[in-house]
Amino acid sequence: MRRSFAGLATLLVLAVVAQFFLAASGAFDTAPNEESFQPHRMLGAGILLLTVLVTIVAAIARMPGRLIGLSGLVAGLAVVQFVIAAIAKAFDGTAGELVFGLHALNGLAIMTVASMIVRQAGQLSRPAAPARQAP
Repeated sequence: MRRSFAGLATLLVLAVVAQFFLAASGAFDTAPNEESFQPHRMLGAGILLLTVLVTIVAAIARMPGRLIGLSGLVAGLAVVQFVIAAIAKAFDGTAGELVFGLHALNGLAIMTVASMIVRQAGQLSRPAAPARQAP
């Protein structure tokens, strides 16, 4: 089960990398914003579901409490992404753009915490090395 958790956490990191790619692609697309950022929004919803799944699997796999908490933190940060986007849309002009800048910073926080999870999960999912016996 720990390997499943490590695999899901790795998938999460790959999805976040793809999310950054889709955000950059949408920013430089000539189509209207609603159309150009649609793949970014869709993957964002998928990432939110994946973060909840990662948290549930962490608990089922009886991972250390810190890893379960970090997984829940990523899920919370994913929810904050949608809140930031909604608040930014409520403002016009520069104020909305400044608020929306928090969306990118929060995305970096998601990437950082998800990477920490992958590293720690990888260490925990490896079998322990057998003890060496003295000759």
